[in-house]
Amino acid sequence: MKYPVVADLRKKAKKKMPKFAFEYLDGGCNEDVNLIKNTSDIRKVELVPRYLKAYTSSSQKTELFGHVYDAPFGIAPVGLQGLMWPNSPEILAKASLEHNIPFVLSTVSTSSIERISELTEGRAWFQLYHPAKQALRDDIIHRAQAAGCPVLVILCDVPTFGYRPRDMKNGLAMPPKMTLNNILQILGKPKWAMETLLHGQPTFKTLEPYMSDKMNLKQLGRFMDDTFDGRLNKEKIKAIRDMWKGKLVLKGVASEEDAETAIKLGLDGIIVSNHGGRQLDAGESTIVPLKRIARKFGNRITIMMDSGLRSGPDIARCMASGAEFTFMGRSFMYGVSALGKKGGDHTIAILKKQLQQVMEQLCCENTADFADHLSK
Repeated sequence: MKYPVVADLRKKAKKKMPKFAFEYLDGGCNEDVNLIKNTSDIRKVELVPRYLKAYTSSSQKTELFGHVYDAPFGIAPVGLQGLMWPNSPEILAKASLEHNIPFVLSTVSTSSIERISELTEGRAWFQLYHPAKQALRDDIIHRAQAAGCPVLVILCDVPTFGYRPRDMKNGLAMPPKMTLNNILQILGKPKWAMETLLHGQPTFKTLEPYMSDKMNLKQLGRFMDDTFDGRLNKEKIKAIRDMWKGKLVLKGVASEEDAETAIKLGLDGIIVSNHGGRQLDAGESTIVPLKRIARKFGNRITIMMDSGLRSGPDIARCMASGAEFTFMGRSFMYGVSALGKKGGDHTIAILKKQLQQVMEQLCCENTADFADHLSK
């Protein structure tokens, strides 16, 4: 238990990762105002224990879209995972299966739909960045269906790339570039370098069938610009809803208007999110619109949340505020970057232990009962 909290894992990860990779994981956009608010606003939520109520035990088991998970949290989609720690999407996918929680693969992660589906026995969700061309959109969706993904997550909060000063300085904007400074950073992190040699240079595995061979960095940047159109609208969502027979979730919802549109279009769920504070620094933290959306639409659509959660108490606070399920991205990447193959298991274990302690202290028997413990 050298690393009993996510903050300890973050410190260890920072020591093991090249600076450019850590800053890509850790940073927000502009001045990091919303990145900081995400967590601080969650922690303003207070919970009330009911010590003298009839109480037997607490269970974290939570049903979501017909599957009973062992905890009310999952692993959020993260782009370029293998850049931050080699083979990290596969490490986390295996841990998600072992602990029976959902893993969501990003279109721009560094493992393929097919490989992650194999590792999770067809339980992984897939998050789609909307392609500019219909044929490419259809092919990726068909691959996700063929792989057995039960849930498709479509992203609405990246109509443009966030303004991220650290990534610009580090050469991780599009097109990316490898600077001398980055190379020196790699040489100073031998474990990261050796793991990268072992697993190979990270690439967008899901997108490889659509790329030409030996694409240089400038060509990669052009390919990404030409391939994706992140601005969703009703027509694009309708077309995906008609194609996708499984559960369909809209991620990045930050207003009642967008939540209502998702309901009218027949979606199964929404994830209230601000992309981890990486897109709009002048926006609200996620917990603020979550409360409004849950009050207005909680009985009409499944409402989930990500962005800013770092602990079991944070999960409890968000669920008491109206989320039916939660997701975390950075927390799990800190874990795997700090502890390698053990990082996924360890992060899930400490979050479960923290959450269990909160539930037992509140005398909260089921995750659906968190709302009864919200301080008014």
